Amino acid sequence: MEKYLLGSRNAAVALTLLAISMPALASDDNPIATDRPDFVESSNVVGKGRLQVETSVALDRSAGSGGRESVLSTPTLLRFGVSENVELRVETDGAMRQRTRTNGSTSSADFGYADLSVGMKWHAMDARAHLPSVGVLLHADLSTGSSTFREEGTRPTMRMVAKWELPDDMSVGLMPGIGYTRQDGGKTFGILGLVIGKAWNQQLRSFVEVSSPYLARSLHGGSEASLTLGAAYLLGKNLQIDTALSHGLNSRTADLSLTVGLSFKL
Repeated sequence: MEKYLLGSRNAAVALTLLAISMPALASDDNPIATDRPDFVESSNVVGKGRLQVETSVALDRSAGSGGRESVLSTPTLLRFGVSENVELRVETDGAMRQRTRTNGSTSSADFGYADLSVGMKWHAMDARAHLPSVGVLLHADLSTGSSTFREEGTRPTMRMVAKWELPDDMSVGLMPGIGYTRQDGGKTFGILGLVIGKAWNQQLRSFVEVSSPYLARSLHGGSEASLTLGAAYLLGKNLQIDTALSHGLNSRTADLSLTVGLSFKL
């Protein structure tokens, strides 16, 4: 696993140096707008001919009556603009390490790669008057990962993002959605996220968020839900660092999740 993480780190460093050394490619006036580190996506797209890379390291930890589990991953999202209103997207949780320790002090570890997701985002409407900025996302998760982390079949999702700009540099984002998984014979589930953000200056923003990537009845495994606090800081117009800390709100969700990320646009 160390070589996976080392490779991811080296790639991130190389891409960061590339982003810094190619300012001529970053010619638009708008600073980078990312889909991380919060769960609710941005309603904006990257712009025609632009490539945006959003990568990170994430750690999820859970404890129960049977023992403890930790999952280390490297979530990465690639976004490429095919027009001013549409972008193509490739996303994955990347290299994975899952470590489990039982109360009897027996431990095990699994290493591998997560599934790949492909999709698109359409910026459907700019904000005007009291109406929000709106984006629509269509994704398909593919069964491409290592055996330990692979899920069955193709799993489509559809999400809509609405973002309202408020006074005092505040904002509210809402993202409802629906998805389908083939596990346990196949089932439909809901998606929901609500985020409140605050821009403190031109470089720093923070947010608080309640999110559920999986909404389902207990018959279908129950829902996941978490509360997240996070912040993002612009090192340059097209270069951002960020972090977020999440607390699981039920037993189906990881007790604690931490992510640190780097994003840049070419």
